[in-house]
Amino acid sequence: MSVFIEVEHVTTYRYAKPVEFSRHKVMFRPRAAHDIRVLRARLEVSPLARQHWVHDVFSNSVALVELLEPAQELRFDARFTIEHFGVRNLELPVDPEAQNYPFDYSADDRIDLAPFLPPQYPKDAPGVSDWVKQFMPARGVIQTRDILRNISEGIRGDFAYASREAMGTQRPAETLSLRSGTCRDFALLMIESARGLGLAARFVSGYLYDPSLDGPPPVEVGSGLQQGVRQSESFDAEVDTRGAGATHAWLHVYLPGAGWVPFDPTNTLFGGTDLIRVAYTRTPEQAAPISGGWTGSASDYLGMTVSVSVRRIDAEQAAAEAEDPAGEP
Repeated sequence: MSVFIEVEHVTTYRYAKPVEFSRHKVMFRPRAAHDIRVLRARLEVSPLARQHWVHDVFSNSVALVELLEPAQELRFDARFTIEHFGVRNLELPVDPEAQNYPFDYSADDRIDLAPFLPPQYPKDAPGVSDWVKQFMPARGVIQTRDILRNISEGIRGDFAYASREAMGTQRPAETLSLRSGTCRDFALLMIESARGLGLAARFVSGYLYDPSLDGPPPVEVGSGLQQGVRQSESFDAEVDTRGAGATHAWLHVYLPGAGWVPFDPTNTLFGGTDLIRVAYTRTPEQAAPISGGWTGSASDYLGMTVSVSVRRIDAEQAAAEAEDPAGEP
């Protein structure tokens, strides 16, 4: 049974005096496929701007925004409505040769998966490998999917979730040392764990729907971005436990037969209708929802606020949205 979800994501940058802006990249439009249908999507920008849409190297939909005048406030108001059908990913059949670990990808698959196989932090690999050993059997075989589920559940159970406003993602070694992190930190740790096992993994950004958050207005949060000419919005200016009601991050692992299977180690979700993907990339840094720059003194930057609302709507509301495609890129 499908569900209809509406997302509103507003980001505002403020400055002490009018500053000039370079081109900004915005990623908010969900990746449509057999499990997600985009009914409506729009992006409103202030001050006056010109925008056009492209597909990046990963085929994510990216809005390139040219700001046409200086301003003291830069505001991105992104909204979309989707129909989410969900997929029972843990029930998808894995090819017989890949059901048990270890296995080898086919020669063709290895060529296509090459960008998603090498660890991003090879110096952290020994520590990650030692940590992963606890999820491997002392003897005998283990199903590939069970290893990944064990790793996901291990992160969920043994690591503390700690919202962080600062940009960037912790190195896997740092997450292992602190035993805490954000959704993007947990996603990266599991990506590096999977890649260390020879499995292809990619970073996924998007939104998390939580039924318990239906109804209340969006919550506005600040972000302590570094002052200077570059600015971006990180994945998890989270305003609720474990990433709900905000931008979110998880990962995909490629299993022959089942394809790219989602794993959310922050919440031990494996698909369904709660994960709303927007982009997938090789590294977390490539999936920032907003990135760009401005020209002025570092002291001109006053800060950023983010407001995110993810709520379920009924079919009648969704139909009304689909009939009014204004702003559809």
